[in-house]
Amino acid sequence: MADQHQKIITYKEYASWDEDKRCEVLDGKIISMAPSPQPSHQEISMQISNEIGSYLRGKVCRAFAAPIDVFLFEDTRHKWIDENVRNWVIPDFIVVCDPDKIKQNKILGAPDLVVEIISSSSAKIDRIDKRLAYQRAGVKEYWIIDPANQLVEVYQLRNHSLELQNVYKREDTIPVHVLNSLEIDLTVIFPERESDLQE
Repeated sequence: MADQHQKIITYKEYASWDEDKRCEVLDGKIISMAPSPQPSHQEISMQISNEIGSYLRGKVCRAFAAPIDVFLFEDTRHKWIDENVRNWVIPDFIVVCDPDKIKQNKILGAPDLVVEIISSSSAKIDRIDKRLAYQRAGVKEYWIIDPANQLVEVYQLRNHSLELQNVYKREDTIPVHVLNSLEIDLTVIFPERESDLQE
């Protein structure tokens, strides 16, 4: 695996892989392979999908849960991906409000909202590498969900920089800034833990 992380990979090579083998690549370098997520990760992703997906029913913006390849820096006018492209990610959840960015099996360009659900192994990548890539691409709002501590960090794009707007706890209600009037009760997103039930 170490050798694979050091080699430069392009979309041409990635497209030749089996469908069940996925990775995320920035500047040609693999930043993460996509393992099967843990149940807590899946549960949070499903609840986010339910809450935002229900709100978006009948609206222009559309929501997508992983796995879907997002080519952050590609031109939406192109139907095909240049085989030499060296940047793509697979966010846990996204909202895209520009229909031109939505292609048959991929997203071209920056989503409006990106949500990443971190683990101990992915925290550094999500907080640094991917945040900077999302910032450069022009993602308007970025959430980092921490299941272990039941926290949500919300970043908003201001002056071309994704700045930390707030950190929300399980008992908070979180506004979705790119979607007017939508707020999410985080008790719906985070399952009750045994320690909470015993108090």
